[in-house]
Amino acid sequence: MDVKHYDVVVVGGGMAGLTAAAYCARSGLSVLLCEKQERLGGLVNSFERNGFVYDQGIRAIENSGIIFPMLKQLGIELPFVHSPVTLQICDERLLIEDFHSLETYQQMLTRLYPESEGAICAIMAEIRKITGYMQVLYGIDNPLFMDNFQDLQYVFSKLFPFLFKSIHTMSKIKKLQEPVTEFLSKFTTNQSLIDIIAQHFFADTPTFFALSYFGLYLEYQYPLGGTGALVQAMEQYLKKKGVVLLPAYSVTSVDAENRLVDEKFSFTHLIWAADLKTLYRCLKQPLPQRQAQLEAQKGGDSIFSFNIACSLPPAYFAEKSSPHLFYTPTKEGLGIVPLTALDPSCQERKVIEQYLVSYLENTTFEISLPVLRDPSLAPKGCSALLVSCLFSYELTRRIEEQGWYDEAKVLCEQTILRVLSKNLYPELPSHLLESFSSTPTTLERLTANSEGAITGWAFTGGKIPVVHSMQEITKSVRTEFDAISQAGQWAFSPSGLPISVMTGKLAGDRAIKAVKQARNG
Repeated sequence: MDVKHYDVVVVGGGMAGLTAAAYCARSGLSVLLCEKQERLGGLVNSFERNGFVYDQGIRAIENSGIIFPMLKQLGIELPFVHSPVTLQICDERLLIEDFHSLETYQQMLTRLYPESEGAICAIMAEIRKITGYMQVLYGIDNPLFMDNFQDLQYVFSKLFPFLFKSIHTMSKIKKLQEPVTEFLSKFTTNQSLIDIIAQHFFADTPTFFALSYFGLYLEYQYPLGGTGALVQAMEQYLKKKGVVLLPAYSVTSVDAENRLVDEKFSFTHLIWAADLKTLYRCLKQPLPQRQAQLEAQKGGDSIFSFNIACSLPPAYFAEKSSPHLFYTPTKEGLGIVPLTALDPSCQERKVIEQYLVSYLENTTFEISLPVLRDPSLAPKGCSALLVSCLFSYELTRRIEEQGWYDEAKVLCEQTILRVLSKNLYPELPSHLLESFSSTPTTLERLTANSEGAITGWAFTGGKIPVVHSMQEITKSVRTEFDAISQAGQWAFSPSGLPISVMTGKLAGDRAIKAVKQARNG
């Protein structure tokens, strides 16, 4: 069998893999990119159905001083619009316009929980402090994506002060790693208040990651055409640079010693930007201890997504919120939901059904309205809603094994529609055109991500098996093999789109250096 050689083979066509491939190609290296799905993008994607465009994964893009500089450095032009965020709890609604909106958020929480006014004041002081840390970290475009280090005025007036402040700030951030619910419990015993602030984050999310999100809401951007437009732009760049794209291809074997993938492709350097467990299952030179460590860990939380097409005009929804809404229908919080159904031993369908209904009546929904950002994403006079919430992979898998998966999806869809129409969108049911949903196991099948995870490793599994300190992020792309780097949501924790892009760039830089060293002998 003929073996085709590439300087770099990238496995995984999500944003980490696309970024790594782009920078390797930019440096003139020959690159092969393998992707399991028929389309590139992973959790950043859009698709069209009956004239409506739906975002398959993330609903908006956080620049975080990374995405825009990356596109600029690669010379990719892509139009974005700001995607303002609305928070709504019961009938209380807040449009986040700037950092002063924190004051309005505090007033809203105080109206909902007047008995906890003092605790709310103290918690908001912490959120303001952590939001300030975010302003420091994103004070300038990330230096990793800048080419102007020869500009001494820039280096001394911006870069050096930024580095000094960021190092000092990261030392403070390092002290904010405890689970956010534990942190909040230091200020209040009001579980409903704790839930309302934290329940739309993943279980045991570190305090900094959770409480900094108020600042990140200001960062939300949306590419015209849908989030998938970002992937399309990256794909066009790769094709122009001569990258060989191999979609619908699953890698099954990695020979690190002989630098072979599936005995079909040889490489000087391999970048693994896919599920990390899969890499260690594929290795010809097995590492049992590392593999066992990874297999013992679980992917982070996943989501249930409910997509709704309706004949209500965009103006109907614009009167109620901005294009991006976090909606919590009750102020009680998820603490009131019985958890018996989540016990792995629970096999009673009625108990599980009751849990699903109660959970969906009290959880926080992320609602995206693409047509409010780009009118071309729906037929004239119509709208689509993308509604999602955190959802248990283990419970979904158990329901599948019991044989009532489709019925469970219908129950969830009906409950969500009822909750949304009760106070938020009363006219929605009578204008419904089409609806369909996906679950954590859907995501697992599409992306091959362990447990359908959307942000890498779970925070509940003890020691996280990858680097999770920003001060050490450059180490996150290293593996036990000099010829293999890792990138993406599995390479650093906690993760997301900006981290995936950043680790993709770091892995690409490492591959470029390795290839140049190999050529120089």
